[in-house]
Amino acid sequence: MPSEQDLRDMFAAGDGPRNSIDPDRVIARSRGRRRPLQVAAGAVGALAVVALVAVVVQTAPFSFPAMMTSQGASDSGSTTEQAPLPGDLESTLKRAPADRLNLCTGTLTEVAASFNGLRLDVAFPAQAPAGADPVDGTVRLTNTSATRVTGSTGATPAITLSQDGVVLWHSNGPTIMSLAIVDLEPGASMEYRASFTPVRCEVDDDLGPSFRDGLPAVPAGVYDLSAAIDFTADSSMLQPERPELDLVSGPLSQITIG
Repeated sequence: MPSEQDLRDMFAAGDGPRNSIDPDRVIARSRGRRRPLQVAAGAVGALAVVALVAVVVQTAPFSFPAMMTSQGASDSGSTTEQAPLPGDLESTLKRAPADRLNLCTGTLTEVAASFNGLRLDVAFPAQAPAGADPVDGTVRLTNTSATRVTGSTGATPAITLSQDGVVLWHSNGPTIMSLAIVDLEPGASMEYRASFTPVRCEVDDDLGPSFRDGLPAVPAGVYDLSAAIDFTADSSMLQPERPELDLVSGPLSQITIG
């Protein structure tokens, strides 16, 4: 396309009389015709940018739970933290299974009440001999709610021996891969067979599939027993505030060793 100066030279050229066409008027009209085209081209460019932004937004990945970056952190030191979940659901999703709830030499875990109104009570002899022989007993699962509870649990609950809030021993080793069906009316209960060994385990014992042999027997004294089990509710019982997986425990029961 000729430039403005080219147009002026074109109208000024020639040996004959000066051309009667006013170059300033022609150039002004040319500018007027080009302006809408420039505006249109700018609009198309703006639409292209909007479309690109829309694609980026539409294809951005989403995840749950939502992750958010802490405000004010630099790029090199930025950290992410998980958005809080409502109610007790966050602790339920994060917690360990019942058989890993209390680990050797650790603090006895405080367990919240069951979402479904279930409770575990241990029933062992009031006194047991010191040594490395297992002590047999039972654990009773009771429905303390006002509605029927249906679902399933593992074959046996996890037993913990503790003293002054410190874990001395807990159920370990291979587990029975079977389910116990739970169907309890309000106030009804069912029982599991269980056992514990009055010995003391250490942190390293939790690193293997089962405890090492020859653990030292606990000295004579008064100890606490507790039980925990994972309960999976039937789909008919599920509610927004009630997760499918429920951790069930109960009060401590004292036992005298020695």
